[in-house]
Amino acid sequence: MLKQLPTSVEELLTWKWEDIESHYAELEARPLSKQNVNEWLKDWSDVSRRILETYNRWYVAATANTEDKDAEEGFKFFLENVYPKTQSRENNLKNKLLDSGLQPEGLAVTLRNMRAESDLFRESNLPLLTEEQKLNIEYDHIMSAQTVMWDGAEQTVAQMYIVQLETDRARRERSFRLVVERQYADYDSIGELWIKLMALRKQIAVNAGKENYRDYMWQQKLRFDYSPEDAKSFHRALEDAVVPAALRARERRRKRLGIETVRPWDTEVDPLGAEPIRPFQTTDELIRGTRLMFDKVHPDLGQYFQTMTDEGLLDLESRKNKAPGGYCTSFDVARRPFIFCNTVGTHEDVATLLHEGGHAFHVFETAGIELLPNLNVTMEFGEVASMSMELLSAPFLTDSGMYTEAEAARARLAHLESILTLWPYVAVVDAFQHWIYENHEHASDPVHCDEKWSELYDRFMPGIDWGGMEQYKAARWQRQSHIIQSPFYYIEYGLAQLGAAQVWANSLHDFAGAVRAYRKSLSLGSTATLPELFKAANAAFAFDAGTLKQSVDLIEQTIEELESKF
Repeated sequence: MLKQLPTSVEELLTWKWEDIESHYAELEARPLSKQNVNEWLKDWSDVSRRILETYNRWYVAATANTEDKDAEEGFKFFLENVYPKTQSRENNLKNKLLDSGLQPEGLAVTLRNMRAESDLFRESNLPLLTEEQKLNIEYDHIMSAQTVMWDGAEQTVAQMYIVQLETDRARRERSFRLVVERQYADYDSIGELWIKLMALRKQIAVNAGKENYRDYMWQQKLRFDYSPEDAKSFHRALEDAVVPAALRARERRRKRLGIETVRPWDTEVDPLGAEPIRPFQTTDELIRGTRLMFDKVHPDLGQYFQTMTDEGLLDLESRKNKAPGGYCTSFDVARRPFIFCNTVGTHEDVATLLHEGGHAFHVFETAGIELLPNLNVTMEFGEVASMSMELLSAPFLTDSGMYTEAEAARARLAHLESILTLWPYVAVVDAFQHWIYENHEHASDPVHCDEKWSELYDRFMPGIDWGGMEQYKAARWQRQSHIIQSPFYYIEYGLAQLGAAQVWANSLHDFAGAVRAYRKSLSLGSTATLPELFKAANAAFAFDAGTLKQSVDLIEQTIEELESKF
């Protein structure tokens, strides 16, 4: 058994490489047998958990305040001087286990994953991956510094979202134009960063012996259960089954709002043209109301969320120099999740917290899994955890104390319509990324990326009038952080939304049973294959238009029922 592993956050953040290295050396030197393999795996997990938590602690600190120089320097030091060395030693341990020929019980999927990771690993890529992370930090700097003056005050882009919910169309337009002009001002800076990233990613793929970066990422993301051609089939299925429904949703919006065409500043306002829902004014109100909703889904989930509140595992308010967006990460020694958001008082904030709450519950439900490699859940299912929670929680909006009956119906209607518009957008982002890495040299030029993005946007997102603003539409790929920072992370949302829609459909007939299956599927971690995880949740892992059409029909039927209340 390993000695003197750090136990506190302070110890983790000051853990020196010579101490870390001694633990890896001991694990590498220890003879491996059938009798001691489980203890060896446990010790390995204890070290790996600490490395991963250290990484995530630094990431949280760096994104919480992008102007915190201590956090930035600490994170960069870790990325440059510690993390690459740990990845090299992690690979040594994977090879030690694989070479032993041992087959520990419950590790079949994990061993499959390790073989793929070991095959992909190259020492020469470690400094390139570190440089990629540093460019990601630079992107956060650019995006978090984007502010505008509005109503006499400096506002972040996230804070400006509220204006898009207002009923004053002229005000929405002025706000929208102000924001996109500010974002476009950074076009060249992000373009320069993009060129650097593309060169790095090409070399990473070459070093790993892959024909292109897509093939590298497919293996890196452990996509054993579907191929790039399956992904393209899914794009076509979305075009056939969902795009017409999304267009119908936009036409309903146009008629409700009484406008000639749906402009970009008409896509977020209440589809019934009502004043925006303001569910909460303080973070405490948001936390209290969300806890009540989770209680209704299942008391255990409410208690999980209360634990996060009590232990300071929520950073929810938007503020200057805070990185944009939202995420849920894990602290793997503490076996706790951490949620990061940019809330400004809208229903979208509630939806985001419900979504990230689903990710957090995944961490809680897998807390009993001892071996860290058995927690390597790919996001095709990881997003089922979050998207299902949005739908399972929706019937309890009024129980939160934040919504009237009418507001809850409006919020649910908007959510269901957003699913219809999300799916085609997933096709835009994922098809764009396939094109990028199939045409690497061409796509290294941001101007060519603009052209392709516009083509795909027009194909999958009809019904939005960008007349006179085509340059801003074309450049919007730059503000989709997944494309810049997390390449090939987006189709997961589409596949997971289909799984979540099936979980929701099950809940309409047997709510307790659907929640029970949902929690059971989360508790499996990565001990089952992707299709098996979906099956455990009583859903099908599918790419076809037929399965999509069933969910689309249910969504449109429910929208019709909600509309009848107004």
